[in-house]
Formats: sequence, structure tokens, C-alpha cells
Amino acid sequence: MKLSSTGRVILGMLAVEPMSGYDIKALTDLSTRFFWAASYGQIYPELKKLAEGGLIEGTERPQGERRRTVYAITPAGRKELAAWLGEPELTHELRDEGLLKLFFAGVLGKGEIAAVLEDKRDAHLATLAQLREIEPMAASVERFGPHEVLGYGLALHEFAAEWCERQLNRLKES
Repeated sequence: MKLSSTGRVILGMLAVEPMSGYDIKALTDLSTRFFWAASYGQIYPELKKLAEGGLIEGTERPQGERRRTVYAITPAGRKELAAWLGEPELTHELRDEGLLKLFFAGVLGKGEIAAVLEDKRDAHLATLAQLREIEPMAASVERFGPHEVLGYGLALHEFAAEWCERQLNRLKES
């Protein structure tokens, strides 16, 4: 079975512990969404495909009157996840609307360009604040990965905010 990007996220989450689709979305929102987002509209259909492919198994665990299925990764799912983890990186894509705006900002005046740079800087500073809030949680995870990736995110957004500041100074000097 060829895994989708959402399927990879789900298998990775379920390799840590069994959880429901809601739990996967909540954990994604606290962790991978900073570099790889997944919506409910992606997660639930993918859970069905992974279950049909024998990579995960669902167990009904209702909470009160609410239907709830908790999924666990199967040995076949672990094998598929390990195979993907062993492949070279194929996708390295950066989608950054602020950079896209800056790319075309030459049609604007200095004040408007400065506003675009300030917005971009402020967005990176806001993300830094969010990442710093979750850093204690990531640091408490005993397995390799979450805290290290958080460190990457912190360094990346610190660099980007500083880069914006340098460009603002350069713009003012020109």
C-alpha cells in the first residue's frame, strides 16, 4: 500500500500509542502542524484506508453516548512505517505566503514593503512564542524526535525573524 503524507503522520502517531482520530488531530495540532498539518477531513478517510489495508486496527471504545474508535498500529503498519523512515527524503517543500509576497513586493513603495516584512517578522515571533510554550512538553518526551524537531523549529523561526529585521534595516538604509 502506498502511504499518503497523512497516512505517514497517522502511522507515526499510532507507533507511539493507540489513539482515536480526535486524539491524532489534537496531537498533530500540538506538534507536527508547525511543519506538516493534517485536518479532520484528511485524517478520518485515511484511518479507514489504513484499516482496510491492514496497517491499523480500530477498537470501539464509546465514551458515554459518543462513538469513539481507538486505533492501534499493526505489525504490518510498523513495517510500512519503518520502510518509509528508511527511504530518502523525496519532498522538501516550503510554502510561505510571506516569502511569496516579498518576492513580488518590488511593485510596492518602501513603506508597504516594510509592512510586509514586519508582518512576516511578527508571524515568526508569534510562532516562536507558541513553540516555546510547548517546549516543556516536548522536552518531557523520552524518545528521540519531538524535542529535536522542536529545536529545529525554534532555530528556523529565530533565524527568519532576525532575517526580516536585517531586511527592514537594509530597506531603511537604501
